[in-house]
Amino acid sequence: MSYFVLMIVIFVVGYTFIALEHPIKINKSATALLLAAIMWAVFALMGPGFDHEALVIHLGETAEILFFLLGAMTIVEIVDKHEGFSIITDKISTTNKRKLLWIISILTFFMSAVLDNLTTSIVMVALLRKLIDDKHERWFFAGMVILAANSGGAWSPIGDVTTIMLWIKGNVTAAKIILETFIPSLVSLLVPLTAITFMMKGHVTRPEIHGKDDSHPSISTKQSNIIFFIGVGSLLFVPFFKTITHLPPYLGILFGLGIMWVVTEIMHVSNKKNYSKLNVSAVLQKVDTPSVLFFLGILMAVAALQTAGHLDLLSKSLDKIGDIYIINLIIGLLSSIVDNVPLVAAAMGMYPIAEAGHFAVDGAFWEFLAYCAGTGGSILIIGSAAGVAVMGMEKIDFIWYLKHISIWALLGYFAGGGVFILISKFILHT
Repeated sequence: MSYFVLMIVIFVVGYTFIALEHPIKINKSATALLLAAIMWAVFALMGPGFDHEALVIHLGETAEILFFLLGAMTIVEIVDKHEGFSIITDKISTTNKRKLLWIISILTFFMSAVLDNLTTSIVMVALLRKLIDDKHERWFFAGMVILAANSGGAWSPIGDVTTIMLWIKGNVTAAKIILETFIPSLVSLLVPLTAITFMMKGHVTRPEIHGKDDSHPSISTKQSNIIFFIGVGSLLFVPFFKTITHLPPYLGILFGLGIMWVVTEIMHVSNKKNYSKLNVSAVLQKVDTPSVLFFLGILMAVAALQTAGHLDLLSKSLDKIGDIYIINLIIGLLSSIVDNVPLVAAAMGMYPIAEAGHFAVDGAFWEFLAYCAGTGGSILIIGSAAGVAVMGMEKIDFIWYLKHISIWALLGYFAGGGVFILISKFILHT
């Protein structure tokens, strides 16, 4: 068996173990790390020639995402520990499941366009923990957060990493991507949202608010407000930081984390003993490290496929189809299995920007690619950064998501795609 085929077999087996994490009782992070190491080892030992520089480049790209994730999760945890989210949760008075589902989903959809789908998912899961006590009820809401975050990120130039790639490289402009993908993205959310709404009945039970004690020091309203607005401001500052400095987003999130660290140190300077639970050092110890390592493993495993040429071969195979809409729909479906970043990068490399037609700046191919790569990741829980983050934070079972959310995400994906094709063929690109 050649190394090329063997790597595919190893990836499929590893992916299956990840999907069956709960039945086989092996943590998905362990499987992902083994998967990455074995695939790179097979490529190094059996491949045509191992390029250490390629490994370093992929590790650097993965590290950018991991440090962004770590920074965002830490900022959200700091705000949560200081009871900052009470500003929002206190405004959401309803306990009706259907109303709450719509509020959370629409809020996530628009927040994702302003922040990004990964950051928004982390923030919204933190909010859900304040609003819903039952874990399995919360999973349905968390599933909709993933769908809403990915749909919201697809129509914004700063909402999803793949849309950011297309925007920065000049394949699309900010105004056009918003104008021409907003409605399809909204449809991709409304279809599953409507379907899941009919499955919801009754009211949610909010977590009990425990009395004040030393393990959870009381925070003044002023302190909560300060930390909340600095935290949200830090997250909102990231896209501006990137636009102004042209530096990667993880540096912006680390800047925000540094600001929050300094502020909390000053805020609790006279009460460090009583507020030891609120120190950033203590918060960092609560960060979900296994989820970060899972992210590392799965991205590096996909990077091995990219380096070995599997994704390039896949792109060339798709090129034979000819129809740009079918090609993009397939890319979107694949992005639920394989990370959408290398898929979009491969597509951008395969199709240069043309003077006119579907491949021109703001052409139908690039806009539909942004939609499909962004929303297609919702079909499986590990198909997007938002899904991986929520899966780690809420310990959502892969199979549970597949049974309860995937079918609705798939219907929403095709519904939004159909709307885009209709608009593109008969209104915009006639």
